[in-house]
Amino acid sequence: MATADDPDQRATTAGPPTVPTGTDLQSLAVQLRRMNGEINRLVHGFAGEHGLHATDVQALAAILDADGPMTPGRLRAHLGLTSGAVTACLDRLEGAGHIRRVRESSDRRVVHLYYASDARVAARTYFRPLARAAEQARARFTEEELAVAARFLAAMNEEMSTLRPSGA
Repeated sequence: MATADDPDQRATTAGPPTVPTGTDLQSLAVQLRRMNGEINRLVHGFAGEHGLHATDVQALAAILDADGPMTPGRLRAHLGLTSGAVTACLDRLEGAGHIRRVRESSDRRVVHLYYASDARVAARTYFRPLARAAEQARARFTEEELAVAARFLAAMNEEMSTLRPSGA
């Protein structure tokens, strides 16, 4: 017979798990995983609606967020994919009308990747509820609090950019 101290019993009767809300590492990790999961859910939905893979949507985001024109080589390094996988991804994205490949006029070997304007409209329309949710969350904080949150996220991104999977 299960008791209140039995972990299996607690899991079935305790209701939803308590989400840590502190500033300790575990609480922050839980919140970051939850946010990542929610964003992934939306990304997979967008990918499914447009006949793409989730990696294709990551590639679109990288092209959109790049400081300057993205190249297939930079995209490969950013996504951690093989050259062949990036080529297949770009073929899908170009075929679906999401990107344009443009050869550099001074060096025809260099290819720049651009997000197609019609595809931007589709992405904005799909992700508009995410933008509204972000704005609603943002409105709950002062500019000073948002500056701290932005610094934390920038620091996390900087730290995570140095991490590589084992064996890579």
